[in-house]
Amino acid sequence: MEPGITATARWTLKGDEAFLEGHFPGQPLLPGVIMIEALAQLGGILAQSDRGDQPLKNVRLTAVRQFKILGSIPPGETLTITAKRDAVMPGLVQVSGEIITSDGTRLATGSIILSGEE
Repeated sequence: MEPGITATARWTLKGDEAFLEGHFPGQPLLPGVIMIEALAQLGGILAQSDRGDQPLKNVRLTAVRQFKILGSIPPGETLTITAKRDAVMPGLVQVSGEIITSDGTRLATGSIILSGEE
């Protein structure tokens, strides 16, 4: 992590996660909304890591912009999630990011806006 600038996380999809039940029977795949949530959680950590003043409190996802799902993610895959701070305004942080597989395949890319209390 480069506080306030970029962050990277790894996550292995085990296959026993509750959100995989029924998505899809016999062929479980990571739901797109969970991909967005993964970026939002990492972006929230990034948003609170260094703002040069007081970090945002109660950070939450406010908007999803231009998020594209480029492939499917089966259980057992290890993902690398990257987040980069693009812009900061009072109470808001815009974060862009991507999700890639262990072999470097880009599976999702997009931009989100997080809000919080200063």
